[in-house]
Amino acid sequence: MEKVKILVVDDESRMRKLVKDFLIKQDYEVLEAEDGMAALDIFFGQQDIGLVILDVMMPRMDGWQTCREIRNYSKVPIIMLTARGDEKDELQGFELGVDEYISKPFSPKILVARVEAILRRTSLITSEDVLRISGIEINKAAHQVTIDGVEVELSYKEFELLTYFVENRGIALSREKILNNVWNYDYFGDARTIDTHVKKLRSKLGDKGNLIKTIWGMGYKLEVGDAS
Repeated sequence: MEKVKILVVDDESRMRKLVKDFLIKQDYEVLEAEDGMAALDIFFGQQDIGLVILDVMMPRMDGWQTCREIRNYSKVPIIMLTARGDEKDELQGFELGVDEYISKPFSPKILVARVEAILRRTSLITSEDVLRISGIEINKAAHQVTIDGVEVELSYKEFELLTYFVENRGIALSREKILNNVWNYDYFGDARTIDTHVKKLRSKLGDKGNLIKTIWGMGYKLEVGDAS
């Protein structure tokens, strides 16, 4: 599978290198730009950028204007980086069509997790639109789940949670990891909210709910013998 191209735009070379190094470790192809003008040249020159990580405060053309220019032509996922924690800035970002908004300083691991979550949602790193496992079928495009051919009504988060379990079947997942990936770091409540969602999900899955095993003191794991 061809690597996803990510454009990292920041006037601080140290910050660009930090982000680039973490993304390359996850097998992404990374392009760099030091300001908005340079970013637009690269973006429109390449035509196949999969995601843009965009700093707000930059010379020549700031992140807001760069975002506007990109959004006039493309719906490519955009993550905005800012040193400010101002709610007005965050709202402005979402009004411009920003997909995620991260305040500096941040953990590069968190940034990578958000990148992966966005790319999963936009199907750029997932070749399967339909997941099948032990009688459970998840149609991600239609947002539909069936068990042995019978449709099951799930809430949005229950659907995301089940999809995450199936995509990571056989892997022990901590509550923190589930929270970070399914809630995309936007939920700042007690991680025990996951227990509530898992309980509801198990109930709706009937006998298949037993596939979701509790790992005491850690989290959960979807365990199946046949992954077909």
